[in-house]
Amino acid sequence: MKHPALALLLCAACLLAACGSSTGDRAASGAGIGAGAGAVVGAVTGLSVLQGVVIGAAAGGLTGALTDEDIINLGDPIWATDDEPANTSAITRVQAGLTELDYDPGPIDGHQGPKTTAAIRAYQRDNALLVDGRASLELAMHIEEKIENDKY
Repeated sequence: MKHPALALLLCAACLLAACGSSTGDRAASGAGIGAGAGAVVGAVTGLSVLQGVVIGAAAGGLTGALTDEDIINLGDPIWATDDEPANTSAITRVQAGLTELDYDPGPIDGHQGPKTTAAIRAYQRDNALLVDGRASLELAMHIEEKIENDKY
C-alpha cells in the first residue's frame, strides 16, 4: 500500500463501525461502514476501489461482530423499525424496570411483545409521558430514575 497513513484511517473507521445491540446488526452495519471507508481509501491509494471495499467490509464486519455495544455504539441501524427495534438492551432495561414498578411486561427477554407494549403504555399514561408504547433508552432511564427516586 502506498499510503500507510490512509490504511490507518481505514482501520480507525472500521473501529467505529458498530450500530445496534445484536451481533448481526453490528456486523452488518460494520461491514457497510467499513466498505464505505474502504472505497475512499482504495480510491486514494494504490488499491482499486473494489479492493478497498472488500478489505473495509471485512474489517468493519469483524469489528462490529467482535465488539459489543458497551465498547462502541453508534445507535440503532437504519433498518430498525418500530415493529422490530434493534436495541434489545433498552427493551430488557424497560422490562426489568416495569417489573420492579409492578407493571407486568411479561418475561424479561429483550423482545417487545403485546404485554410489554401494554405495560409501557400504562406506565407512560400514569407518568404523563407521550403514550406511544415504544421501548427506548430514554424510557428506560426515566423508569430507572423513578425507581431510584421512589427509594428515598
